Amino acid sequence: MRRLGVMAVALAATIAVGCNRSDNRAANDSTAVGTAGRDNANISSGDRDFVRDAATMNMAEIELSRTALQRASGADVKKFAQMMVNDHPAAGDKLKAFASQHQIELPAQLDDEHRDLREKLAGKQGLEFDKEYADAMVDGHQDFVDKLESRIDKDTLSKWKAGRTATGDDMYAANPNAANRAPAKPDTVNPDPDAKVEATAVTAERSDNPVTMGLNQWAAETYPVAFAHLEAAKALRDGVRKRSTN
Repeated sequence: MRRLGVMAVALAATIAVGCNRSDNRAANDSTAVGTAGRDNANISSGDRDFVRDAATMNMAEIELSRTALQRASGADVKKFAQMMVNDHPAAGDKLKAFASQHQIELPAQLDDEHRDLREKLAGKQGLEFDKEYADAMVDGHQDFVDKLESRIDKDTLSKWKAGRTATGDDMYAANPNAANRAPAKPDTVNPDPDAKVEATAVTAERSDNPVTMGLNQWAAETYPVAFAHLEAAKALRDGVRKRSTN
């Protein structure tokens, strides 16, 4: 009887410890869910839409450019496409990391509009492909630049663009390592040799919401290269059109 009594006490202690561990796990799980819920509550529908649209546009530039590397006829087109394939993953990876940190869902594939465009381009070749691709790159980058500008401080953006115009720099930042500033070029380019052009950084639109502010900062950091890609795409389109009339 004494042995049975000892075993009963030991069994009761084991059950108590097990229940206590289960309660602790449940409490921890509840705390984690609660924290995630609070984080998600800070994410607006506008922020989610921005992430989805920006990620889709970035993905489209890469996929369309991979098609161009296979089907383009002009060396200038292939060179531009290679720049897209090299440059765009950097911005996409940063956005992906931010989205993962804040549990924002990213698109797994292109939307219908960009899928249709990819299929349209895949059915063309030679100069016809070059023209369609160049047009698509101008349109796509214009949409991307407009999307980014919605998150950038308008005053510094205006000054940044003015600095580019004053220095005559049309191809600034055409690589992912370029500084986030309007460049300074020799005074011979400046219409007024005595005028000084100050470098102005592109800065994010201020927000009290940390998620919104983080996305705005990503937009400001991405903008100079995206803008340079737009300018390069316009130059490519002009070159392809000129080639087609010769």
